[in-house]
Amino acid sequence: MPRASPFIEAATPADAKAIASIYAHHVARGTGTYDIEPRSVAVTAALVSEHIAKGWPFLVARDAGGDVLGYAYASQFRPRPAYRWTCEDSIYVGPAAQGRGVGRALLEALIGASEAAGFRTMIAVIGGAEPASIALHAACGFAHAGRLDATGWKHGRWLDTVYMQRALGDGSASPPDEADE
Repeated sequence: MPRASPFIEAATPADAKAIASIYAHHVARGTGTYDIEPRSVAVTAALVSEHIAKGWPFLVARDAGGDVLGYAYASQFRPRPAYRWTCEDSIYVGPAAQGRGVGRALLEALIGASEAAGFRTMIAVIGGAEPASIALHAACGFAHAGRLDATGWKHGRWLDTVYMQRALGDGSASPPDEADE
């Protein structure tokens, strides 16, 4: 019997405990993040609230029972004003939900929500050059934009960082609605 697709919706600060737990797993066992200490529930709730306040997407994937399977969010790529139409995506899937299409469902929803938020370009900064993350982003229309060798040290080894990029909406074909002239 096929599994039902995850339900994707906007996260709320009430989801912080589940989100922090998923992130803690990736901090402890993965190379997709270069953090070495997990975020607290309070810091995670503040991150969700910050995204909501700025109108940036922060999504969760839920199973039929309402449990959080994974999450994704988009933040302005860099803090300088000229970057305000460029976002960086972050996607994390709980270990029990990996390989079930949750990451793809989250990324596809995040692309749409980021376009709706006014972003014109999405950048993937893939820590550890994770092959599954590279494949996911490529399947969702991202192109390779660069590789930085040996940029992180984690789990006793040097890790590379891969950059991928895709246009959102009109991308660079037209100026953004609030462009500086």
